[in-house]
Amino acid sequence: MDDLLEGMFGLRVLVVGDLMLDRYVLGSVDRVSPEAPVPVVRVESEHHAAGGAANVAANVTALGAACDLVGCVGADPEGDLLRRTLSAQKIGTDGIVVTPSRRTTAKTRVLAQRHQIVRVDREDDTEVDEGIASALADEIRRLAETCHALVVQDYDKGVLVPAVIEAVQHVASRRSIPWVVDPKRRSFFAYRGATVFKPNARELSDALGEPVRTDDGSWMEATRARLDCEHLLVTLGDRGMALQSRAMPLTRLAAVARDVYDVSGAGDTVTAVVALALAGGGSACEAATLANHAAAVEVGKSGVRTVSADEIRNHARLM
Repeated sequence: MDDLLEGMFGLRVLVVGDLMLDRYVLGSVDRVSPEAPVPVVRVESEHHAAGGAANVAANVTALGAACDLVGCVGADPEGDLLRRTLSAQKIGTDGIVVTPSRRTTAKTRVLAQRHQIVRVDREDDTEVDEGIASALADEIRRLAETCHALVVQDYDKGVLVPAVIEAVQHVASRRSIPWVVDPKRRSFFAYRGATVFKPNARELSDALGEPVRTDDGSWMEATRARLDCEHLLVTLGDRGMALQSRAMPLTRLAAVARDVYDVSGAGDTVTAVVALALAGGGSACEAATLANHAAAVEVGKSGVRTVSADEIRNHARLM
């Protein structure tokens, strides 16, 4: 594990997907509104962070690697703020396409006494047009020349159209580098050839139209073959993960979290760690094991947060 974590320094990952700005409004509640039966939140602080695919990139750089992003933001204050936030985290933003016709996806979470009261989303989730898709594909081809792994982070916000997915598939195949997919429903079956396909159990069940059987090796292998990926990694929340690799028996990893405080962002952390571990020469099982510890650290934090190599290392030693 130490070798894999140390080997992440000096690696470069290209993350492609739906970019978001996460905003947090924190306060306290001591009364109910006289206008409606809802709590009144007295605001005490506010902050923002990179969300969606941008949070995967933030996790990559938090682990000591370099990262470039390909995605879209609007020509609006939220897009400007997101790009400044990413630059401050030393994440490459040259591959971000500014789209005057589309707004930046922004999610505002209101929390009181550390509990989420409501989330307000502002977004345009229609598919990007041909011109934007072409620009995104060009950026993928350019930036992938210097990366050691690719990540596709899909949130169904319209960026992962066929031309963009095909650019990822082509460059990953040509350069023989691992690529990791965190899918959503709209393009679920479009990621053929992925090194690791990483849905959660609900996403997989919804896409297949049947209950998942992640303890059944035959079912997992048939599903992996249907998805045409090298490794199928299904995240199962408090039940851990299930890994099915081509021509290998099923591997089940139990959850290792000591405290679960907030599960937001755990999937992004897992995706980043798996991609980096594979880029550093780790096996799929080693990558999943490392990501399992990383997720355990992340869910012990409030909100969408990154984790460090030292936090992962310390958690693994305590287990």
